[in-house]
Amino acid sequence: MRTKNVRGFTALLATAAWLVPWTAAASSGAEAEAAPPMWMISPFVLMLLCIAIVPLAASHWWEPNRNKAIISAILGGGTLVYLLWLAPEGAGERLVITLFDYVAFISLLASLFIIAGGIYLKGTLVGTPLVNTFVLFIGAVIASFMGTTGAAMILIRPILRANSWRKSPIHIVVFTIFLVANIGGLLTPLGDPPLFLGFLKKVPFEWTFRLLPQWAFTVGLVLLVFFIFDTIMYKAEIRRGNGPPAGEKEPLRLEGAYNFAFLAGIIAAIVGAGMVSQHELVRSWLGVENDLAVDAIEKVSQSVAMLAIAFVAMRATPVRIRRDNSFSWGPIVEVAVLFIGIFVTMIPALWILDYLGSQNKLGISQPWQFFWASGGLSSFLDNAPTYLTFTAAASGLNHTDPNNLMQLIKATTDTTQLSAPGVAYLRAVSTGAVFMGANTYIGNGPNFMVKAIAESSGVKMPSFFGYMLYSICILIPTFVLVTLVFFI
Repeated sequence: MRTKNVRGFTALLATAAWLVPWTAAASSGAEAEAAPPMWMISPFVLMLLCIAIVPLAASHWWEPNRNKAIISAILGGGTLVYLLWLAPEGAGERLVITLFDYVAFISLLASLFIIAGGIYLKGTLVGTPLVNTFVLFIGAVIASFMGTTGAAMILIRPILRANSWRKSPIHIVVFTIFLVANIGGLLTPLGDPPLFLGFLKKVPFEWTFRLLPQWAFTVGLVLLVFFIFDTIMYKAEIRRGNGPPAGEKEPLRLEGAYNFAFLAGIIAAIVGAGMVSQHELVRSWLGVENDLAVDAIEKVSQSVAMLAIAFVAMRATPVRIRRDNSFSWGPIVEVAVLFIGIFVTMIPALWILDYLGSQNKLGISQPWQFFWASGGLSSFLDNAPTYLTFTAAASGLNHTDPNNLMQLIKATTDTTQLSAPGVAYLRAVSTGAVFMGANTYIGNGPNFMVKAIAESSGVKMPSFFGYMLYSICILIPTFVLVTLVFFI
């Protein structure tokens, strides 16, 4: 696409983004007093379409992060106009919460990106199907204990180096997103943000271990598909005369292993700030009763602690290790500028979803419906608020307190007259929110980060829709089987 056409597209996008709030306000119905009109989903949809289409139509223009920031500013700015001047009451609070969430989100990604960049697996690791499958299995295991983001940041560079001899390693990166950046994080509240929110809503820490059957079934099935797929691709590479590098193999050893201590510090900062901020004595000591203020204090303290730990880690790690890791700031900057637009434009979409859930207008009542509804929306929206929306809806159906999910766990069919006990609903929402974040690049934070790191290493990753083709062909049939085995 020529520069002139790109400028015309940008101008059209700007006009649409800034006119949508005004046309939305003019066309809103009676429910506009409680939630935004459906029109206000448009900026978010445009944001997704830009991420999906512009790299295909104008790949050269899309490469600089400055131009990605322009898209985010245009669409996010249009949404801000609505939120600040036209939205129903409560828009300001939602905007503030989202901005604090974004600060915590990007602080976590940046901290893990910096720390993982100081861990270098030195030696000969040859990317054969068996080795790749084993590495992905290890990644799926550790994802539950250090978080999907931490596990993905640590493993993506060794995986890329092990398979650098291949002409086509794209599928390996895609399965890394599937297994390490998403599915693997189901077993503890440390694995994925929605599960940690559940922990703060009184779900026992060890309860998620009861999701081991779902985790083992899904990880095992996806790993089996990967092994078969990778074996076919490996043999094709060999037939083309492109084999693993010959020569003496160097023993594996880890450089910068002390950075794992900094990773433990990040986990401690997340868990500690969350638990401490919710403690009644701390709230009383701070003199804060408002939940928004407590949430802000928690997010700011988390962010400051994580960035401080990352700064120390960067100073403590030799420049040579980061150079060997091909460390650069481009990937984290790309994620930062795109996700600020995503976070702001999705506010009306989440608001509408929250409203429908509170009014019992979501039209779902079966565990399998909760699995697909929470998972489907977590594919495009932030899975943490989506998890809260659907656990609140399930709590409403079971007549329990949405702020005390232990009540949902204990609810039985005898007390609610529903077709399944409350724990079945929580199991479905938890599994759907974690698993289906793998369906798109934006379904979970580390997805886009893994993509950006792979591209900075020279791997030509599939487009937004190209990636979804992988998820539709591999993940959707897997999730259908998960539904039949566990939720019907």
